[in-house]
Amino acid sequence: MKNLAVMGSTGSIGTQTLDVVRRNPDDFHVSVLAANKNVDLIEKQINEFHPELAVLSDEGAAKELAGRITCGTRVAGGRQAFIDAAAYPGADLVVTAMMGFAGLEPTMRALDAHKDIALANKETLVVAGELVMKRAKEQDVKILPVDSEHCAIFQCLEGEKHDTVEKIILTCSGGPFRGKKKNELENVSIRDVLAHPTWTMGKKITVDSATLVNKGFEVIEAHWLYDMPYDRIQVVVHPQSVVHSMVQYDDGAVMAQLGSPDMRLPIQYALTYPGRKPSNFERLDFWDMHDLTFEKPDTDTFRGLELAYEAGREGGTRPCVLNAANEVAVAAFLAGRIGFLDIFRIIEDTLSARTNQNDIDMEVLKQEDAWARSYASRLVER
Repeated sequence: MKNLAVMGSTGSIGTQTLDVVRRNPDDFHVSVLAANKNVDLIEKQINEFHPELAVLSDEGAAKELAGRITCGTRVAGGRQAFIDAAAYPGADLVVTAMMGFAGLEPTMRALDAHKDIALANKETLVVAGELVMKRAKEQDVKILPVDSEHCAIFQCLEGEKHDTVEKIILTCSGGPFRGKKKNELENVSIRDVLAHPTWTMGKKITVDSATLVNKGFEVIEAHWLYDMPYDRIQVVVHPQSVVHSMVQYDDGAVMAQLGSPDMRLPIQYALTYPGRKPSNFERLDFWDMHDLTFEKPDTDTFRGLELAYEAGREGGTRPCVLNAANEVAVAAFLAGRIGFLDIFRIIEDTLSARTNQNDIDMEVLKQEDAWARSYASRLVER
């Protein structure tokens, strides 16, 4: 039985992780549940899974939760308690399902405590891939990707020699606006953006999918996870979301991983690795699949992908600034304060206003994150 710490338990990936646990009660025990401030949901999770520790980073919400819990679970609150929960001694595997830059410190804390990581917080590698992968190697721990695309690549690489890989091919649904041009996107609504054609995800990542920023982040992730140069990471639009990603080898062979668009599949693989467990998730029916199509992404309209490639190639603090500006812009869009296309403007203007720093550590990244958020927030008001 694996003991899990689920960081971000009330979010989309966190709740789906707990559904995998629910379906495999003899294989997993939840030792830690950690979230931001959703008291009602984490209370239900505690009553079902009985963790030893539950943490809310919002101290006020944690106090309210502590007054409700009678089952013996210890409740803690505050940002530091949230970070420390990732190093809980009783956990074997830490599922990093929290959103944004806030996931970096808990992930580093887990690595320092020699915990294997089921990585769903892509911003950790986007912002600090060099630091994270170095620390994982030093601590001799596994980083198991939960993103469907990176889990697919991980599986396609199993048993193969890394030096025979010619390129990695990341698939992309194209989001809700595939095929549209800039003039058609000027007045799209929040509802339009959140209407993803194939995946059910949280609001922030759904917006990132529509801008292709999410795919750009996955390119940077692939660079660090698989030590792959950016010119050997290709993105193809695949609207059916059946082929989750591919690896092309130097003999011309292409290995692909296919499956239904259900995040519980890659989550379960990460939790059970190196083994597999049976599931009753939806199966692909190849008799019913008539078309699998692939297209070149439109990076002129959806600038997010190219901005991420540029930031990744420059390295240093550029991806950190990119991520912070994007987080601010997406939050402003979801609050109805800016339009969809303004997201690109805010990211580009923030990147243009900051000089890159190549020597990075945690303090430098915190400073750059804070600067970029402040600058991007001012741009929102213009």
